[in-house]
Order: sequence, then C-alpha cells, then structure tokens
Amino acid sequence: MVTSDQRRRQLAREKFERQQERRAKARQKARRRTAVVGAAAAVVIAVLVGLTVGGVFDSKKDTKDAAAQPSASPTPPAPKSSPSPAMAIDAKAKYTFSLKTGEGEIKIDMDAAKTPQTVNSFKSLADKGFFDNTKCHRLTTEGIFVLQCGDPEGTGKGGPGYTIADENLDALGKADQNGQVVYPAGTVAMANTGQPGSGGSQFFLVYKDSPLAPTYTPFGKMDAAGLKIVEDVAKEGVADGDKAPAPKKPVTIEKAAVTQN
Repeated sequence: MVTSDQRRRQLAREKFERQQERRAKARQKARRRTAVVGAAAAVVIAVLVGLTVGGVFDSKKDTKDAAAQPSASPTPPAPKSSPSPAMAIDAKAKYTFSLKTGEGEIKIDMDAAKTPQTVNSFKSLADKGFFDNTKCHRLTTEGIFVLQCGDPEGTGKGGPGYTIADENLDALGKADQNGQVVYPAGTVAMANTGQPGSGGSQFFLVYKDSPLAPTYTPFGKMDAAGLKIVEDVAKEGVADGDKAPAPKKPVTIEKAAVTQN
C-alpha cells in the first residue's frame, strides 16, 4: 500500500518532470526562433552586400562616378507619330556642325559614312532650329571632362521625341580591363540613358581625354578654336549647389547649323 508520504513524493517528481519537459520544449522553441532570425539576418546581409556590389546602393565613389556619366535622363518611348527622321543626307559625305555660342563658334567635323543616322538626325534638328537658344546644361570636371548640350529644356531630361541607333562604337579601340576606352579631347559624342539605342539630341564635348565605356556614339571632332572655347569654360568650374552642375560660365547655343562640306 502506498503511503501518503510516498504519494506526495511521486506527485512532486511528476510535477518536476513536467516542468523539465516544458523547459526543454521552451529551449527548443527558442533555439528554432534564434535559428530562423539568424538565417533571415544572413539573407538580409547577403542581399545588402549583393546590392552594394551591384551598384544599387551608391557609395560616395559610385555616386561620383554615376554623376560623371554623360547620360540623359530616361524619357518615355517616342510616340508612333514621331519616328526618327527619314534619311535625307548623302551618307558618303562629310558635314560640319556649327554652334554659334556666346563664347564663340564651335565647329564640329562629322563623317556621315561612319555615323549616317546620327548626322542625319542632327541636320534634321538643326534645320528646324531645335538647338537654337538652348543652354549647355552640364559640365563635369572630375573623372571625365565634358560639356553636355542639346537639351531644349536645359534640365538633362529633354529630347526630340525619338531615339536613334548607336553607331561607330568601335572607333576608339578595344575596351581595357575596366571596360573603358579613352574618348580623346576634341571628341563629340552622343549622350544616352544608359540603354542601347537611347540617344536623342543630347551630346557632349570632350575637352580633356576621358575614360568611358564605349557605349556613346562618337560622331564628330571639334576644331582647335572650339576646343579652346570649351577648355576656357571648364576652367571657370561649375555652378554651386547643382546636382548635375551647369558651367559657372553659361554657354548658350545661339544658332546651330549642319552643312555639307
């Protein structure tokens, strides 16, 4: 027969065993929770590292490099009623793109045999007065050295309402291990949105050798006088407090023309 004292000890032991079981389950649950949280944290860290390496989160260097790129802001696709202009030039001829500015005249030699679509587009736009009384809206003085023009809005977002194909991209040689080629001083090339075939009307004037990816159509070369004008503008630096800095010395294209040589 079980005595009352033995019964109390049995009940106490069973109670202790139940407590131990509950504590063991709680510890097991806590370990699972910690493992899940740790795994989630590891995933977040991995994603952040991947995004940073991929350039989604810009470091100071990334931001500066991005700001230096001669690119226009993305614009909506051109409406079907605004196709690129029909070919209306001699695709074997040479042309001069003349920019009369407040700082003097910049003459740009263009070879239609190398960049027929680009030359044709610039002649069509110039004949319509598209570039007249527009400002060169952007100057870069670190990393690359260019003056960017061709936006009727003066904001970096404007364009003609259509895009043209990339051309002559292998003209400056093979890219180096960093995926870049040198755009020599005097080169004139198309700006774009960073996507293939996204050029419109914006272009940039290189005033000092600049390393860039070979994704910007080089379509012309400035004359010595024109290069000197851009160099002098660059010496004055950029305007303060501008995210896409305009030149401190304003440059306005008063009149643009494309003529066959």
